[in-house]
Amino acid sequence: MYVFSAELWQIDGPSAWYFVSLPPDVADDIRAEFAAQAGGFGSIKVQAVVRSTEWSTSIFPDKKRGTYLLPVKKSVRMAENLEAGDVATVSLRI
Repeated sequence: MYVFSAELWQIDGPSAWYFVSLPPDVADDIRAEFAAQAGGFGSIKVQAVVRSTEWSTSIFPDKKRGTYLLPVKKSVRMAENLEAGDVATVSLRI
């Protein structure tokens, strides 16, 4: 399991996608351990937990930032009262 804190941010543009960027050391560990198992677009399936909310999703490689992105869906943001700019503690299980 990986546990880290990172800022929630919204993608630039008209979409309503929100993400947390994994810290470089966590991304490097995941890439080394699980990249061979990646699916479409390099995605890796995960179980994510923020506070008391758990959900199934995938992390996606972001070549621009050199890390993986964790999408944080609206139901999670609403349940945990998170907005862009908030720092969230995330637990990831691959």
